[in-house]
Amino acid sequence: MSLMQFESVDPATGKRTTAHAPTDSARLDGVLEDATVQATHWAERPISERAALLERVATALESRRDELADRVTSEMGKLTREVLAEVDKCAWVCRYYAAHAAAFLADEEVASGAERSLIVHQPLGVLLAVMPWNFPFWQVFRFAAPAIAAGDVVLLKHASNVVGCGQAIADLFEQAGAPTGLFSHLVLSAQQVGQVIADRRVRGVTLTGSDTAGRAVASAAGKALKKSVLELGGSDPFVVLEDADLERTVDKAVLARFMNAGQSRIAAKRFIVVDAVADAFLQRLVNRVARLRPGDPRDPDTDIAPMARADLRDTLHAQVEDAIARGARLLTGGRAWDGGGFFYMPTVLTGVKPGMRAYSEELFGPVATVFRVPDEATALRLANDTPFGLGGSVWTRDRERGLAFARRLECGCAFVNELVKSDPRLPFGGIKASGYGRELSRLGIHEFVNSKTIWVD
Repeated sequence: MSLMQFESVDPATGKRTTAHAPTDSARLDGVLEDATVQATHWAERPISERAALLERVATALESRRDELADRVTSEMGKLTREVLAEVDKCAWVCRYYAAHAAAFLADEEVASGAERSLIVHQPLGVLLAVMPWNFPFWQVFRFAAPAIAAGDVVLLKHASNVVGCGQAIADLFEQAGAPTGLFSHLVLSAQQVGQVIADRRVRGVTLTGSDTAGRAVASAAGKALKKSVLELGGSDPFVVLEDADLERTVDKAVLARFMNAGQSRIAAKRFIVVDAVADAFLQRLVNRVARLRPGDPRDPDTDIAPMARADLRDTLHAQVEDAIARGARLLTGGRAWDGGGFFYMPTVLTGVKPGMRAYSEELFGPVATVFRVPDEATALRLANDTPFGLGGSVWTRDRERGLAFARRLECGCAFVNELVKSDPRLPFGGIKASGYGRELSRLGIHEFVNSKTIWVD
């Protein structure tokens, strides 16, 4: 296998930085064996001991946050201030499960025909996590923290352009005193991922990524009769009703679409605005977006980071050009930045219609599409007219109206007067082509446990 598949490239400059050798079959087998042995030991450890490890991992994250931020910026281009917030959130999720795992996993007594009946929550064992590059720390920790708290063991296959981030996470667990085999980082090809899923020693798999990758992993997991959780693509609607607070709404709209250079499954992708406020919303939005500045992601004055890879930028540009060629209107942006690297200028499109790629495909980058609709009912129909169902938001001064609208959005996470985001205290995940299963909260820690009935007479 060519090392080229596992090269890291600095997106701000386009220069190759490091190359990473793939995990060979002998080491892979050894890692699987260590994980299997550790799964038995870790499942028997008291929850207090698992919680203490997560507390130490949180402390390690905080002590190395600047170093970790530089690693992420070098490998996938994220603004340094955004990475620091991501690292802090990882420490939060570790401490959240350290504090709440015992309650989430407590035996549940249930009245039945037995003298005594209860539900106990026991770990499954070795789990494979196939993770993406766009939030290279958070995506891992939001799965790993509850899994380890539950008594499971984690194998991480990270995206090929953030291999260094994957190793950094493994180093954090080692620094925190994790036993051998509890958390392992692997550099795997797609073929090897299939082999690991099929391996008898692996009990489940989780993937965050594209719907194409999700279908492949779900197929492999189903064939092997393994539990799987998928968090896939999104085309989140951002619905603006006529009574919205426009100043605050536009401020949030810019953040919701252009944070992380628009490379987020839960970024607002489609801005659906009722006619009564569409002109005012568009004017404010375009004025704000046109002022966003690309540049060095380590510079605190930079607004827009580069996209993670050149091919991603080129695909996005092709989607924009297709829309314009078919009649969409470009209001700002629509081109690569002249300063080099993998930057794409923040873009706003209107007049996007069915038949255009920008209508049916996920725009994974700094491009906003704005749709004008006559009323709330039309806004709801358009919001739900997508194969995806990850998140969505509605903006109105009437909270009860917003709540009623949010209930009817076909998605896993609906927000009223706030951008879509994840929070350790709340379940996170999608429906339709956005995947299945839930991460975070009590539901997240229960995804990879055996909730077993015990009957005593």
